[in-house]
Amino acid sequence: MDEELKQIYLTLGISPAVYRYGEDVLRALRPRFDAIDRTAEYNQAKVLAAMRSNRVSAAHFAATTGYGYNDEGRDNLERVYASVFHTEAALVRPQITCGTHALAVALSANLLPGDELLSPVGAPYDTLEEVIGIRESKCSLREYGVTYAQADLLPDGGFDYEAIRSRINERTRLVTIQRSKGYATRPTFSVKQIGELIAFCRSVKPDVKVMVDNCYGEFVETVEPSDCGADMVVGSLIKNPGGGLAPIGGYICGTRECVDRCAYRLSAPGLGQEVGASLGLMPALYQGFFLAPTVTAGALKGAIFAANLYEKLGFACVPNASEERHDIIQAVTLGSREAMEAFCLGIQAAAPVDSYVTPVPWAMPGYDSEVIMAAGAFIQGSSIELSADGPIRPPYAVYFQGGLTWQHAKLGILMSLQKLTEAGLVRLPHTEE
Repeated sequence: MDEELKQIYLTLGISPAVYRYGEDVLRALRPRFDAIDRTAEYNQAKVLAAMRSNRVSAAHFAATTGYGYNDEGRDNLERVYASVFHTEAALVRPQITCGTHALAVALSANLLPGDELLSPVGAPYDTLEEVIGIRESKCSLREYGVTYAQADLLPDGGFDYEAIRSRINERTRLVTIQRSKGYATRPTFSVKQIGELIAFCRSVKPDVKVMVDNCYGEFVETVEPSDCGADMVVGSLIKNPGGGLAPIGGYICGTRECVDRCAYRLSAPGLGQEVGASLGLMPALYQGFFLAPTVTAGALKGAIFAANLYEKLGFACVPNASEERHDIIQAVTLGSREAMEAFCLGIQAAAPVDSYVTPVPWAMPGYDSEVIMAAGAFIQGSSIELSADGPIRPPYAVYFQGGLTWQHAKLGILMSLQKLTEAGLVRLPHTEE
């Protein structure tokens, strides 16, 4: 069986040396993979319990059109999300086009002219710069009279509590916390760390609202930021919670007050959650959410495998090979444009869709530098599927994530290494036959 498996990898273009090196790395990871499976089992039971308690039935899969009035499948899916995230309410809609859209809805709905938004974790993700108005844009929060303050992280990646305290003032209405690293090489925050940060902000200003950008973090731990005091947790359905089946959509889970405001912003004041047809997407949204804990576990194994594979070759990885994980993203600092292109070529070559395509850097909307993306996905831009991307700028870090199955993630990582070795950018250590 092992020899037959090796032959399949050779057929796919993986050299014997790369295959042997990968197997050597993998042998030491079995105990960590077992721990990931236990977390997935817990989260799977949590999702199943929510579906049972909310009496999900085949009738909830019926399509609606037009206004979408009385769409019980849509409304019950939102009750399922609220149950899993332990919140008063949820807004889960295909009309939310992406994670940035979900965040923009949550921010604009809960900030008024004269309010101030605070990021206590440094600069936000690139696409939020125009939403906030850090980079000038039409319809930004800044254009509507919302100001922005920021407290940078300490050099070790920790929270600068004194700086945060000094920036919270009478106009600070909302604190935004980005759980994952985005295009930065800082650590991702654990739910425990986020809870501590929320408690500190509330000790300074008890009535401040807190929103957590939960993208890439759902189901990595057994708790979510909503379990630790967040008023809103926000994310995309084409990342973890969609399980690879959701073709579009985003979610906002939180207090009834915050979610109601988000619903009014997404549709219109007075309409809120009453409108928004499901358009036949309910089976994919329900089933994707059901599969999400297991799919996330496979992606997490891939991230850990990538870190161990590349760190042993001398590349800086965030998180490093041994660190505890709080999201599915693996940053690998490759040091050059050429290495980023070779890495992404390997990920693309391992894709089930468009495997023959060569990824090239381009001026992607919402970013201030060229971005290279490898994503041969069934759903365009789905970051829970095998993908890698990064801005073409120092330190030339690529961000690897996803894999609907662990086995596919493994193949993609080995293929990325194959392309780097073929380009003469990586030299493998000697391994025994």
